[in-house]
Amino acid sequence: MKEISVQELKQLIDEKKDFQLIDVREEYEFDEANINGQLIPMGEVMDNIDKIAKDKQVVIHCRSGKRSATVINALESQHGFTNLYNLKGGILAYIDEIGL
Repeated sequence: MKEISVQELKQLIDEKKDFQLIDVREEYEFDEANINGQLIPMGEVMDNIDKIAKDKQVVIHCRSGKRSATVINALESQHGFTNLYNLKGGILAYIDEIGL
């Protein structure tokens, strides 16, 4: 599985690169703190495959990186995605290293 660091994600954001950021946490977690990703809770990802880009880099994150890793494994094995990156450490690492 491909991973991206919080510093690399911040660079993508700062440089306004064409990528998709997906947050697979629950809505209450998203409401507490988010980094402007598209919210698709983990349990709803498989019903929303059409919302996930196949033609550009997609960074998927959760709280710590575990749920997003599970989602990426499922998308790669069941739907053939090859453009997915897991945010190492999730939003906790982002808040800790970059801030909100």
